[in-house]
Amino acid sequence: MSIRLLPLIIASLVSNQVQADDFTIEFGGFYSQSDTNMEVTNPISGNNFTLDYESDLQLAENEFLPFIELNYHFNERHNIYLDWKKLHRNAETQALSKPFLIEINDNIYDIKAGGRLNSTLNIDVLRLGYGYDVFQSSNYDVGLSFGLHTMFIKMGFEGVIGVCSSSELVNNVCGSQAIPRIVDESVTAPLPDVGIYGHYEFIPGWQFTGHAQYFYVKLNDVKGNLVDIKLGVDAQITPNWRMNVAYNYYEVDVDIAQNSPTKNTQIANYNIYYSFTGPMLSVSYTF
Repeated sequence: MSIRLLPLIIASLVSNQVQADDFTIEFGGFYSQSDTNMEVTNPISGNNFTLDYESDLQLAENEFLPFIELNYHFNERHNIYLDWKKLHRNAETQALSKPFLIEINDNIYDIKAGGRLNSTLNIDVLRLGYGYDVFQSSNYDVGLSFGLHTMFIKMGFEGVIGVCSSSELVNNVCGSQAIPRIVDESVTAPLPDVGIYGHYEFIPGWQFTGHAQYFYVKLNDVKGNLVDIKLGVDAQITPNWRMNVAYNYYEVDVDIAQNSPTKNTQIANYNIYYSFTGPMLSVSYTF
């Protein structure tokens, strides 16, 4: 009897293994309500102030942005995931109302008021991680995730812009030297994050889904943090296709301290704060 049952047991184990190992690609977009600002210096008063990308530089506050995620689930409880979010915006300000100074790569840029200014702010976030299902049952799972985020940040201005070194700055004003366009592209080192995720099937084919992730790092003159909270409902359309509707809160804050060579020069830290809160819609296919 036991010998006859052995092939059935092996077949059952193999069947469960095949069902547990799958690869999913999810793609979609989110309609973001953005709040972005950067700490800069007023050249007239010499005081620091917060430059708002939406109200001061006319970047769109609401915009539909894409994302893609790949997930490999294996050995019943293990997950490897890779995702990418694209947060790109640009705008044209006909007459800048507030002049400001910003320091990038040891150069001070004097951006004049009254002229036309084209502004660009692109933030791409690439995430790679591993998740483990700590608790499982027939209709729910809860797990912990550990991963790495890398941020690709591109900031650009095009207009009437003076440029000088800290030693050449006179009364917080650069000389007559001017350039039409400046671009700063930076990549953060992979930053660690931790999180929790879960799924609950409340009726066959329908699930509540959610995750929360966080990281904070301070390394030399750079510090940054990210908060990512998502809650949604996932529905099975066909055996391989699913659709997800969710609500997401996402926040990125990067601060780079400036070390001017002259003590009399006070230029604000290079700080970019970005957050969005809004609905997300995606579809996924499982192989």
